[in-house]
Amino acid sequence: MNKVLKEDLTYLCDNFKEYEAFKGKTFLVTGATGLVGSVFTKALACANERYDLGITLILVVRDEARARLVFEDLGEAGQIIEYMVADMTDIELSTKISELYPGSIDYIMHGASITASKQMVDTPVDTIHIAYAGTMNMLKLAIAKKSKVVYLSSMEMYGTVDKERVDETELGYIDISNVRSSYPEGKRICECLCNSYASQYDVDVCSARLAQTFGPGIPKSDSRVFVQFANSAINKQNIVLHTMGLAEKNYCYIRDVVEALFVLFLRGKKGEAYNVVNEESHTTVIDMAKMVCKEFAADEITVEFDIPESLAVYGYPADVKLFLTSKKLEALGWEPTVTLKDSYGRLIEYMKEGY
Repeated sequence: MNKVLKEDLTYLCDNFKEYEAFKGKTFLVTGATGLVGSVFTKALACANERYDLGITLILVVRDEARARLVFEDLGEAGQIIEYMVADMTDIELSTKISELYPGSIDYIMHGASITASKQMVDTPVDTIHIAYAGTMNMLKLAIAKKSKVVYLSSMEMYGTVDKERVDETELGYIDISNVRSSYPEGKRICECLCNSYASQYDVDVCSARLAQTFGPGIPKSDSRVFVQFANSAINKQNIVLHTMGLAEKNYCYIRDVVEALFVLFLRGKKGEAYNVVNEESHTTVIDMAKMVCKEFAADEITVEFDIPESLAVYGYPADVKLFLTSKKLEALGWEPTVTLKDSYGRLIEYMKEGY
């Protein structure tokens, strides 16, 4: 296993003090081969091995062979994983899972969605359909199994908010004429669906509104800007921006995000949403690029601009100024520990080692 990722998993094993609450429990995870889903799964597998918790992990995946490659670094700790190949939009999916796994499913971590910006623009119908149908299936399953659900939402669901600090009660403007809005609007309708199931069917579900999450565990296919910046620092190549970099974004290190999800499974309130963000890791894209040039390339590289006539070429969202507050989640006992600079340092170390 990659050294930096192993350090993060060890940290989670050592410092999260409530694993006993998961003893004998069954988790079902969708989106398990992505960054959040994979590190969440590995953290549980490692904790299970360390503390003999008797956890079962069911991963709903599209490609079992690919999924097995993602988790092969777990070794014997990965023996608790069971794979189910399925289409998240299959209207019979909840029934099929119930029949295949007649026992209890205590927790559902639902993270399956389209996350690549270009794909959101190229296939906006698919983006919405996968989000809505997949979430509907998991909520139906939760009724049958009496499961606690944590839905992975996104800070993008806020849209443009005219407020200095944004808590979970604020919603801004989203331009629905822009097809890329298929992603943030999909997150909004899925949160609404979660809350509707909570109200009508008493499903114990809450939503985690993730800031942009990064760190060890990113898949090789990830092309988001933080990966591009890290590659530029490693290869001593100038960072090329396709916007002016004025968007103000919120970030959180993957290890902190996984611990937040553990907390939400234990104490997240039904029908509620929680920002998962390190308030100290807030910056513009251009300032983050400059930080990478200085701190990780000794100013041997610089920032260049290559701005297309239309952002749709890359699928980038419009510039948004958003500063999320994490006070609601912190009230449940969570606290982020890794700064933006340290997040980058660990990401770059991870990528240099090979992943």
